Amino acid sequence: MAVWSGAGRVVADGLHRQPDRRASGRDRRGRAGHPALRARAWLADHAQHSIEVQYFIWSSDNIGILASEALLRAAERGVKVRVIVDDLLIDAPDKSLLALAHHPNVDIRIYNPRHQVGTPFHKRVLNVVTDFRGVNQRMHDKTFIVDGRVAITGGRNMADEYFDYDRDYTFRDRDALVVGEAVRAMQANFDAFWASPLAVPVEARYDGWGLMKKNVKVDAAEVQQVYRELHAYARQPENFAPEVRAAIDATPAVFERLAREMAWGRVEFIHDAPGKNGRRWSLGGGGKSSAALAKLVAGATESIVIQSPYLVMSDNAKALFRAAVARGVRVRILTNSLASTDNMQAFSGYRSQRKQLLKMGLDIREYKPDPANRAMLMSRVNPPDNPPVFALHAKSMVVDGRIAYIGTFNFDPRSENLNTEVGVIVHHEGLAQRLLAIMEADMRPENSWSAADAPDQYVPLTKRGHVRLWQLLPLKPLL
Repeated sequence: MAVWSGAGRVVADGLHRQPDRRASGRDRRGRAGHPALRARAWLADHAQHSIEVQYFIWSSDNIGILASEALLRAAERGVKVRVIVDDLLIDAPDKSLLALAHHPNVDIRIYNPRHQVGTPFHKRVLNVVTDFRGVNQRMHDKTFIVDGRVAITGGRNMADEYFDYDRDYTFRDRDALVVGEAVRAMQANFDAFWASPLAVPVEARYDGWGLMKKNVKVDAAEVQQVYRELHAYARQPENFAPEVRAAIDATPAVFERLAREMAWGRVEFIHDAPGKNGRRWSLGGGGKSSAALAKLVAGATESIVIQSPYLVMSDNAKALFRAAVARGVRVRILTNSLASTDNMQAFSGYRSQRKQLLKMGLDIREYKPDPANRAMLMSRVNPPDNPPVFALHAKSMVVDGRIAYIGTFNFDPRSENLNTEVGVIVHHEGLAQRLLAIMEADMRPENSWSAADAPDQYVPLTKRGHVRLWQLLPLKPLL
């Protein structure tokens, strides 16, 4: 079995700001989000039998539209396409979503539809009141499986903000491309979600009457119009730059290099069950992914290095890391600073416990919005006049310099107890050392601040006041 990881050589994009509508890019030694897009596009174009994808976010921005069109083209040549998208942050017009689902080779299911697809506003409010835990249990999985043989998992969602095409804000993200037994485990997990009552066909969300459910129809002419518009959009150079098309077409030329970079060894695919756990009324409960990562931490003997965009430790997590430090394990963590974070609520949880975590003996670094290596990581044919703000979105861990984790798990209560998560644990010292070197580079003083040096001083007082207001609210279980 093998895993090839683009760790540290791919950078994703964004926060929810106005995107640069042109999907253009330049590959600088494979270190930007463009190669991550290229891998997905090439695999979709060369799938022979099936494509299965799961995403937490699928936007109707430039990348989201181009990804939808790529899957439609695969379906039109006979590939069976199955898509599961979480309901919370899906962003797609009702008729477009329904038209795609009407294709005979496309099936789309919405995970836990309580917020968006087919749900009127008043029904959403009722759902929050009657089942607070239920509406907060989301599918955070990100998997892309082609022909049951090759798969990608990691931090990226399907939107501009994850592929280095936003001119204002860009994420530092990470994926792993996997082949072998781990792909079969990933396929089995997808099938389990597909069969779950929580995954509801799109058509079933639009066939309602009355006040509690939407009724949306598309006729044959409207379906074909949606398809024509998608194809026309993808053909326009201002939307999908010729440079990117050429790079996708040239992908086979890099196969020899990729083969040399592949790390062959034992790979565990970790995941949660649909619904996360059996809790109905409380916000706790843990999950399989939480247990697997806790086992890694508990087994560390020398060192633990973590990258997580959000760092809010539960009492169980703090006990786990206290025990690690007590037995002599050096723990280093890179997370976002107040200057770089995209999530003020999550940062408020971290800010409330930052001093405590430092006193525990953790070495915590906070990513700068303008790291010194930003120029090397950016990849655009037409770069903006002002460089974008950088933020961390990669979720990774290296234990004892020998074992690597790459996936979707944030070190916070939401990933621990509410959201389903996935990832790969790779038992390969060479890959772990490569990943470790990249993570340590991000933690250097020119790229990150020490949390002990009051890095909040670098943001305006208004932003500091904003996060203090969030700190006053009892949000920790939801962060």
